[in-house]
Amino acid sequence: MDAPGTGDPGLFGPGSVTWQVHSDAMMWVAGVRALYLQALHPRAVRGVMQNSDFRRDAWGRLMRTANFVGTLTYGTTEAAEKAGARVRKIHGMLGATDPDTGERYGIDEPELLLWVHCAEIDSYLHVLRRSGFPLTDAQADRYVAEHCESARLVGLDPAAVPGEQAALAAYFERVRPELAAGPEARAVDDFLLRPPTHPLLVPAREVLWRRVAHLAYASLPPYAHRLYGRPAPAPAVVTRRLRATGTLLRCVPAQVRWQLPPKHIIRAVSRLGPGSRPAPYKVGRSLAILDEPGEGGTNTYGGERGRWGTAD
Repeated sequence: MDAPGTGDPGLFGPGSVTWQVHSDAMMWVAGVRALYLQALHPRAVRGVMQNSDFRRDAWGRLMRTANFVGTLTYGTTEAAEKAGARVRKIHGMLGATDPDTGERYGIDEPELLLWVHCAEIDSYLHVLRRSGFPLTDAQADRYVAEHCESARLVGLDPAAVPGEQAALAAYFERVRPELAAGPEARAVDDFLLRPPTHPLLVPAREVLWRRVAHLAYASLPPYAHRLYGRPAPAPAVVTRRLRATGTLLRCVPAQVRWQLPPKHIIRAVSRLGPGSRPAPYKVGRSLAILDEPGEGGTNTYGGERGRWGTAD
């Protein structure tokens, strides 16, 4: 075993925005938002529903996705490359059928992989910033650019992946005409609101999980609410709720949160030494050089208070 501080930093390393961002407790809310958004692409969600037992093993699927993200972020380079190779192999063997046309297509089509990737990155960035995680626009652009590397691991050409926020926004504008809330999206929506659970856990589901699902749904862009046909609170109300939830969850000591399986962060810190512990303040300290002159660390909540009410 490598001595602490001498190990492989992996794909991103402690100096990256990703290393700090992905340790935040709001990543779980962001992950649910990503599922809601991904389900609005009929061809992409059809590939999921036709190739997995989503309704009966949705929790397992969620945990496998979280494990994959954790491995790419905090695992060694070898572990990340192996995880990517497994995903590419599985995707390469699977296909889906359009029920209207009978067309058979592979779920590893670049346009489908790109949608899933962009929905995830947009959701992670949007929820964390809106809930109070301190990122300047330059640092947010750095985060988007870093994930051209994770896109490569699932089979995408990094050059064809949005590498900054403006390019990501342009991508969503281009793909919006293809989005719809079809039967598969409705099934995902129904699961996220009422996931199957043991009868003894139903009260906890109603008290805890439904709040997470409602908050994740509320944080979607307005066009997604229109497609699903369910309203959401005013953007300012949603932002306050995201901030309150983020503040509450961040009160849980990191050492406690990181003990939850599969303990990617604990292993990464053991491998690289205590100085590699992720923390929000390290983004501003180590990446301040990315800020434009005069930004002074201002994040979206200080300088652009109206932005959440203008997105359509």
